[in-house]
Amino acid sequence: MSHSSPILRLGTRGSALALTQARLVRAALARAHGYEESAVALVPIKTSGDAIQDRSLAEEGGKGLFAKEIEEALRAGKIDLAVHSAKDLPALLPEGLTVKACLQREDPRDVFIGIAATTVAGLPRGARVGTTSPRRIALVKRLRPDLAIVPMRGNVETRLRKLESGEADGIILALAGLNRLGFAGRATDVMSLETFLPAAGQGAIAIETRDDDDKTNAAVARIDHAQTTLALAAERAFVAVLEGDCNSPIAAHAAIEGNALTFRGLVARPDGDVVHDIMATGVRADAEKIGGEAGRALKQRIGPDFFT
Repeated sequence: MSHSSPILRLGTRGSALALTQARLVRAALARAHGYEESAVALVPIKTSGDAIQDRSLAEEGGKGLFAKEIEEALRAGKIDLAVHSAKDLPALLPEGLTVKACLQREDPRDVFIGIAATTVAGLPRGARVGTTSPRRIALVKRLRPDLAIVPMRGNVETRLRKLESGEADGIILALAGLNRLGFAGRATDVMSLETFLPAAGQGAIAIETRDDDDKTNAAVARIDHAQTTLALAAERAFVAVLEGDCNSPIAAHAAIEGNALTFRGLVARPDGDVVHDIMATGVRADAEKIGGEAGRALKQRIGPDFFT
C-alpha cells in the first residue's frame, strides 16, 4: 500500500555513508512491518560536525557535534527517529532520548589504506598518516612513534581523495563504512582488534528515539539486533564512566557469543606512550554493568590526572 504522508520521519546526516545507513534502517522497517519504503521519509539534517571542516572537532566540543542538530529535531518532534553511526553518539544522551535499537553490526575493525606501504609497520620513517581521531593517533603513535600525523577531516570519499592527491602516505578508516559504501577493496591492511582496538560503537548503526514515543519505539523494536545493542551498551557504559569525549583516546569493544560477553577497553595518552587496557567477561544480560565496572576499575588504576 502507498502512503501520501509518511508513517515515520527518519533524521540522518546528509553524507553518502549516513544516507546509506539510513536507507538500511528504512528497508528493515519496511520489511518488518510490510509497508512500502516510501512510508519512511528520510530527513537529511546538516550538523555542526559536518560544517566544521578546517579544525579538530575536539576543540569545538567533541564528536557529539555529529548528533546535536539531529537530536534537537528529535526532541522537538520534527522527526520520529534518528539514525547515527553509533560511534558518533556522545557518551551521555540528552534527557528524554534513548538508543532503542541497532541493526546487526558490521565489521568493527579499522583499516589502513597505504600508498607508501601496505601496513603501518611497513611505512618509511617519518611517513605521514592522515587521521583526526585521538584514538587512532594514539594507537598509531604506540606502534610507530616516528610517524607524522596529518589532520584529516571529511567523509570517506573526501579522505580517499586527499590520500590520492598526496596529502598523506596512508590513512586509517573504519572497515564498516568502506564495506557499506563498496570501497572495502581499497583497504591495504585490516588491523586486528588486538593491536588496534576500535572506537566504542564502531560498525554499529544506532537508532535513537524519544523515551515516551511508544509507537515509534514499538516499530523499531522489531528490527533490533539484540546482540549488537547489548555490546554497544557495554562499550558506551565504559566510555561514560571514563567521561570520554572526543579529546580522549579511548577504545572499547564487546563481543557476544551465545550467552557470554567478552569486553576489552583501553585508554591512552594522546601520544600513545602510555596505554592502559582491561579485559572483562560475563553474561550478556549484564552488558552495561560489565562495561561500567571495567571503566571504574581502569579509572582507579590510571588516577585522576591521566588525561590532563
